[in-house]
Amino acid sequence: MNKMGQEQAAEKAAELLSQGKVLVAPTDTVYGLLADASNEGAVAQVFAIKGRSREKELPLFVQDIAAAEELAEVSRQQRKFLESVWPGKVTVVLKSKVLGKETIGLRVPDFPFLSLVLGVARGPVTGTSANVSGMASASSAREAVWQFKNQEHQPDAVFDGGELPPSLSSTVVDLTGDKPKILRKGAVEIV
Repeated sequence: MNKMGQEQAAEKAAELLSQGKVLVAPTDTVYGLLADASNEGAVAQVFAIKGRSREKELPLFVQDIAAAEELAEVSRQQRKFLESVWPGKVTVVLKSKVLGKETIGLRVPDFPFLSLVLGVARGPVTGTSANVSGMASASSAREAVWQFKNQEHQPDAVFDGGELPPSLSSTVVDLTGDKPKILRKGAVEIV
């Protein structure tokens, strides 16, 4: 997909997100389920599509560190860490500024299409893998669609970015304590 095609697809994706739709789209790791994080109905639909427990929070994609700072407390030291890993395949858990949440998982993806979507959407988007909970992550739109085909709840649209290069899911790092703590080893090794 050329840059013009990506821009048009990103505008369409942002429009669908604003309507409360749930999308399957490529990311810099695996295919993801995208929904407007501020739309409770859309977020509930992501949980239903995945068959995921509501007890497990959904990580969010944000456009940049400034967007992350609107949602979470970020110290100078944490900002340095974020600058070293974002954009990229690292999800960080920070103390939340959002009412009703103690912590929040955020990631700035390193993927042109998704960056365009986040720029047009102007708000956080769910950043969870497009698979049924407990099943393998999808590296193609076809794989994601196959996983959901017999499920009661379905994504509303699929953006096919082709086969993604092999990648683990994002590395998850908890920055809420005195020292960074790896919660999930993934695509990036943190030392």
